[in-house]
Amino acid sequence: MKAILCKEHGGPEVLVLEDIAEPELAQGEVRIAVKACGVNFPDVLMVAGKYQMQPPMPFAPGAELAGEVLETAQGVTHLQTGQRVLAMTGFGGMAEQVCVPAHRVMPIPDEMPFETAAAFMLTYGTSYYALKQRAQLKPDETLLVLGAAGGVGLAAVELGRLLGANVIAAASSAEKLEIAREYGASMSINYVSDNLKEQVRELTSGKGADVIYDPVGGDLFDLCLRSVAWNGRILIIGFASGSIPKIPANLPLLKGASLVGVFWGRFAEEETAQHVQNTRDLFGWYANDEIRPRISATFALADGADALATLAERRATGKVVVII
Repeated sequence: MKAILCKEHGGPEVLVLEDIAEPELAQGEVRIAVKACGVNFPDVLMVAGKYQMQPPMPFAPGAELAGEVLETAQGVTHLQTGQRVLAMTGFGGMAEQVCVPAHRVMPIPDEMPFETAAAFMLTYGTSYYALKQRAQLKPDETLLVLGAAGGVGLAAVELGRLLGANVIAAASSAEKLEIAREYGASMSINYVSDNLKEQVRELTSGKGADVIYDPVGGDLFDLCLRSVAWNGRILIIGFASGSIPKIPANLPLLKGASLVGVFWGRFAEEETAQHVQNTRDLFGWYANDEIRPRISATFALADGADALATLAERRATGKVVVII
């Protein structure tokens, strides 16, 4: 079978397409014929050797995928051959087949295309968990979303609107802010041309944002600390800027603010019942056409390196998907 492999750390250009042996099915696993693989910023970091969890070399990038069940190991009862599913793999998704622990695989709605399913769970799962369980976002609160036209950011904008928040989208261009407005933001800030702190103060009449969703990190995080409202919550999603910020502890003290870590993968493993309910909510909203993943680019498997480069170079809005 064919797979995109990382055999040395570096930029997307180090990836190669090769023929490799089909994976062996282990106890408790499901074999899936991959139809589509979502591309996420952790894939870029993993290939660069900068992610907090690094798979052994060589590996295929791709943390989420959708496809059809080819085979189930003995004892797997909730999935059947031929079933349309999505799976969370951590890595390995850019290949024609994968074997995945069955508890990381779930059926997808009949009306959901494979490419949509491959772009769905990581972004919406992360953002819903962040806003619902971690921030406990309330109706009429102000939600500031950084990286608002990216995968997780756009999902946070969309879900924030559904949960009744007043959403401020923050992004690096007018084009990206327009997309965020289409997905539910009522206010916007270009943090390249404008001062984030000053704009938040103006838009909130000096109060600050009740919840700040930050997948960017870097220098913007310091401005988030200075832009949060009294009793506000800053959600630490990730570090797409490539820089993990140092935290001046006096700033959250002065605001009575909480810095809240968001690790959706661990949540799904540790708090399974709540994760399952979150997934039901998300699939229900999708069925009612209340959320709709934006896929800005698709690539063939042979062009998997170009898919990662599109993300790494900030040319994507919403999600990028590799079609297999």
